Amino acid sequence: MAYFDDHFHQDHWSPDAAVGFAHKHHLFKRTEMVCTKTLYNYIDAKLLEIRNLDLLEKTKRRTKHHWSHKHRRLIGKSIEERPKRVDKRNEFGHFEIDTVVGKRSGHESVLLTFTERKTRFDFIRLIEGKDADSVAYAIKGICAEFGDLIKSVTADNGTEFTTLEEALTGIADIYYAHPYSSSERGTNETHNRMIRRYLPKGYSLDTISPKTVALVEARLNQLPRRILKYQPPEKAFQIEAARARKTRIA
Repeated sequence: MAYFDDHFHQDHWSPDAAVGFAHKHHLFKRTEMVCTKTLYNYIDAKLLEIRNLDLLEKTKRRTKHHWSHKHRRLIGKSIEERPKRVDKRNEFGHFEIDTVVGKRSGHESVLLTFTERKTRFDFIRLIEGKDADSVAYAIKGICAEFGDLIKSVTADNGTEFTTLEEALTGIADIYYAHPYSSSERGTNETHNRMIRRYLPKGYSLDTISPKTVALVEARLNQLPRRILKYQPPEKAFQIEAARARKTRIA
């Protein structure tokens, strides 16, 4: 229990991440561990100091909205034109992009999130505002180091993404999700909820530094994920990037 408690409070690991990582790396004997279900049962029974209210995945509520896609003009190529292989997440190099707002005054700094779909690796950048120029500047910075790995980018239909085509010319294909269809960028949406644990809604992003954002980015990228067989996104991204670049050289 102490192992989970430490990682929960220090790293915001979920019960499943703690149990899965410990199993994968043989940190304890089988007789010294409980399974994920048992750990959740302990929390339900209030046998630990941690409560269900503290757990991100047990407190989120998703409401489905059904919106008509008709008569809504996209600012670029529709997600319907995106190759079907991208949906399967078997191919590395396909990204989702979004912005995370603190206070909704419209005049403050925001976060740009740029997430690789297969590895769940997240780039998070603090930018001056929710505008196309700020987004383009940050993307060009990411592309300076990782542009050779980017095959496609999926964005929402917001005006801050109107210059993506220009910023990524000759680098990647750009696709736009339908309006009011956040589920078409599910990885982004999941990660944005995780970011809110550190920077909740209403928190002014003008008060934080790029160093703080880098710490949040590291927390997310070092969190073991079940979908990655309890490997952290950081490690998965490094492996895929090295493989992609080696293949290109060969």
